[in-house]
Amino acid sequence: MAFQESETVELKEIVVEDIKKEIIAFANSAGGTLYVGISDNGSVVGVDNPDMATQQISNMVRDGIKPDVTMFTRYDTKEAEGKQVIAVEVQRGTERPYYLAKKGLRPEGVYVRQGTSSVPATTTAIRRMIKDTDGDSFEAMRSLEQTLTFEAATKEFQLRKIEFGSAQMKTLGLLNTDGIYTNLGLLLSEQCTHTVKGAVFEGTDQSVFRDRQEFTGSLLQQLNEVYEYIDRRNQVKATFDKLRRIDTRDYPEVAIREALLNSLVHRDYSFSASTLISVYDDRIEFTSIGGLPDGISLNDIMLGLSVCRNQKLANVFYRLQLIEAYGTGMMKIMRAYENSSHKPAIETTDNAFKIVLPNLNEGNYILPLPDAGNELEQSVLEFIQNHGSITRKEVETVAAINQTAAGRLLSKMVQTNLILQIRQGKNTKYILPH
Repeated sequence: MAFQESETVELKEIVVEDIKKEIIAFANSAGGTLYVGISDNGSVVGVDNPDMATQQISNMVRDGIKPDVTMFTRYDTKEAEGKQVIAVEVQRGTERPYYLAKKGLRPEGVYVRQGTSSVPATTTAIRRMIKDTDGDSFEAMRSLEQTLTFEAATKEFQLRKIEFGSAQMKTLGLLNTDGIYTNLGLLLSEQCTHTVKGAVFEGTDQSVFRDRQEFTGSLLQQLNEVYEYIDRRNQVKATFDKLRRIDTRDYPEVAIREALLNSLVHRDYSFSASTLISVYDDRIEFTSIGGLPDGISLNDIMLGLSVCRNQKLANVFYRLQLIEAYGTGMMKIMRAYENSSHKPAIETTDNAFKIVLPNLNEGNYILPLPDAGNELEQSVLEFIQNHGSITRKEVETVAAINQTAAGRLLSKMVQTNLILQIRQGKNTKYILPH
C-alpha cells in the first residue's frame, strides 16, 4: 500500500500535538484519514504500541477539541510492510466549526483542509460554518468570542430578584446545550461588539454638533446609559392657563422608552453598523439597522402585530420587566402624542427602521377635548364594527358634524381608548381596540 498526502490524507510519523489540528481540519472539511507511523515521504516506520498510541490520540481528541468530535472519528490498526500503523478516519462533522479548546472559535483555533495542508480558517469561513450548522437565527449561533463577562446583566437580574446562573443562561439561550456561549450571550456581555452612537445637533439639521458619544458594553448597560443621555436633554417647558402652571417635557418619557427599546430589541445584529440616536431642536430620531421582517408591513406593526427578529433577546427584556407585552410599543408611542398636533413618524427601508419623535414644545399645542355625547361615539363605533375602520371624512358624514368637530370627537375617543389610530397623514384611519 502506497501512502501519499492529499486533501483527504495526512501522514504523521509519531503521535504529536499537531494531530488535533489535522483532525479538526478533516472534520471541518470533507473528512479524511490520518495515518500515524508513516513519515512525510510515505515510508512506513510503524508504531511500537498501537493500543497505547490509540488511547493517547483518543484522549487528545476528547479533551482538546470542541464541540465533541469523537462520534465522527474511528480508530483502526493496520499492517503495512510488516509493521503496524494507526489509521484515524475522520468524517465531516455536523457541528462545525470544530476548534482547539484552548484557542476558541478564532482563526488560530479553527482549521480547514487546503490541498495537502491544514490551515487556519478565515473569520468569514468560520461564520459561514456556524450559519450552516446553527441555522439563520443570529441569536442562537455560537459566538466567536467565548471569554465573556456579565456584570451588567447580573446586576439587572439581581435588582429584580431573578436567578442568573448557568441553568438560567441555558434556559434563556445565552448558553447552548453544549455550554457554549451564543450570540445572545455576546449581546448581553461586556464584550458586546455592537454599539449605540448618540449625537446632539444645533438646530434642525446635522450642520453643527453640540455633543456626541458612543455607548459600548452589554446591551443592558447601553440601554440605561442611552436613556440617561436622552433624559438629560429632555427639557421641561412651563406654560400657564390663567393661574395654573402646566409643565410639559419636550418628549413623553414613555415614547422615548419604547422607541429606545424598539431600536435595541428589533435591530438586525448580523450587521455591524451602530444604532443611531440623533437629537435635534425639534425632534429625536432613532435609527436601527434592519428593515421590517419579510411579509410584515408598517400597517401590520401599527395594528400591534409583533414578529420579533430577536425573539430570545425580547424574552430576556420581558423577563426583566423592560417590555410589558409584545407588540404594544408602537401603540404606546402613538398614544403618548394623541393630544398633540404633531405626531411621531415611522420610516422604513429594506435595511433600516427609523422612529421620529417630535418635540412637544416646539411650536406645538394641546388640542382641547370636546364634550361629545355617547350617541355620536356610538355611531362611530357601529360604523367601524360594520366596515372595519373609519376615516375623519367618514365621521363627518356618519355623525353629521363638521371637520373640526369630527377631529375633536376622534381625539377624545382615542384618549379614552374607545378606538385606536393607525397610519398617519392622509392615510389616517381608526379601528376598534383588539
